[in-house]
Amino acid sequence: MNRDRVLADAKARALDLLRGGYEPPVPRDNIPAPGENILATLKMGIHLMRQGEYITDYEVKLGHKIAEVLCGGSVTTGTAMTEQYVLDLERQAFKSLCGERKTQERIQYTLKTGKTLRN
Repeated sequence: MNRDRVLADAKARALDLLRGGYEPPVPRDNIPAPGENILATLKMGIHLMRQGEYITDYEVKLGHKIAEVLCGGSVTTGTAMTEQYVLDLERQAFKSLCGERKTQERIQYTLKTGKTLRN
């Protein structure tokens, strides 16, 4: 991939799709939420990983945010979720983490070194 052509290539691909009659898929509105039971299981796994010193305290926080998004938040197992609801949960978690000093340190470190910071 030529970095100088990424935008031009992406535009050409998008125009090809448009000319070919591409239509985006209809967003789903019936995604069954894993719910609180699975959320509790994931949080227990995160807790055990911390107890075993496999992850840092901040990675516990990250894990909890990810688990909440994956499970649909604090909803009953099987509750129907829309695709937009899941995207909104993801955006909310991402924005809250972007305001964290440790997240900013991780991003800066990764951009600088290409490696992951374990803080």
